Amino acid sequence: MDFFRKTGKVAIGSRLRMLTDKVTEDGAEIYKLYDIDMQPKWFPVFYSLSQGEDQTITAIARAIGHSHPSVSKIISEMIDKGYVEEKKDQTDGRRTLVTLSKKGKIIAAKIEDQLIDVNAAVEELSAQATNDLWQAIEEWEFLLEHKSLLKRVMEKKKERNSELVNIVEFEPQYQEVFKALNEEWISIHFEMEESDYKALDHPQEYILGRGGFILVALYEGEPLGVCAMIKMTDSEYDFELAKMAVSPKAQGKNIGFLLASAAIEKVKSMGAKKIYLESNTVLKPAINLYHKLGFEKVVGKPTPYTRCNIQMELKLA
Repeated sequence: MDFFRKTGKVAIGSRLRMLTDKVTEDGAEIYKLYDIDMQPKWFPVFYSLSQGEDQTITAIARAIGHSHPSVSKIISEMIDKGYVEEKKDQTDGRRTLVTLSKKGKIIAAKIEDQLIDVNAAVEELSAQATNDLWQAIEEWEFLLEHKSLLKRVMEKKKERNSELVNIVEFEPQYQEVFKALNEEWISIHFEMEESDYKALDHPQEYILGRGGFILVALYEGEPLGVCAMIKMTDSEYDFELAKMAVSPKAQGKNIGFLLASAAIEKVKSMGAKKIYLESNTVLKPAINLYHKLGFEKVVGKPTPYTRCNIQMELKLA
């Protein structure tokens, strides 16, 4: 097992597969030991049917946690072997039920001794082991049901990428990228409007000079994300979160969340109580981000943008 000592836990799938293959190989030989002609993969389906109740393939699949196609294939193989039969449901002719045949019932009775001995062997193995594998499997299944390995890896990837992101204050050298990133996403989904050009062409006059600020996300030193906080006057809101854009090549690196979070923390330190934003529901990743940040939908405020179909606010106090 030198390979697994070198790779560590990243090879968990391969190691579990090897263990499964070993147990399955022994399982096939155990059936031969008891003179039972059965494939190990059939056992969950066979056992479910041996409990005496006729079932649909869907019900079997649900009971044993397998997919419908895999159960359907196993049923076909067991029909060919003569262990199960299919019949129409007498109360609902549209449903097909699966049941053990006479031959299958003989096997069900014959297999009882095998199950007793296998259970005793597994109990003995568990007693000799330092860790309880059965309990560990149950715990892992529960945890993975709550959050899959894929999702956990995605989160770790974001965390690692986040360490490469540096949020800095706007400087004149970033004006071109500030406009370019915003113009890119707006032009893909909508059309640039007069208010866009005002803010993007003249950030000093329309944002910075009025008490707002712009943040830039540098990923490994390259500016790939921007967002602005525009100071609001004559309003119940202190700032508007606006002009947030992330380069397509930086998607999935958590830059949008890091930018918005940094902007929110900055206005908090300035004493802000409420933040406002405008967006469009076609921008699902953005809307999901705003909800994650704690924004809630509001209505009724006039907007200069024809593309706006949702308004949201974040209460800081």
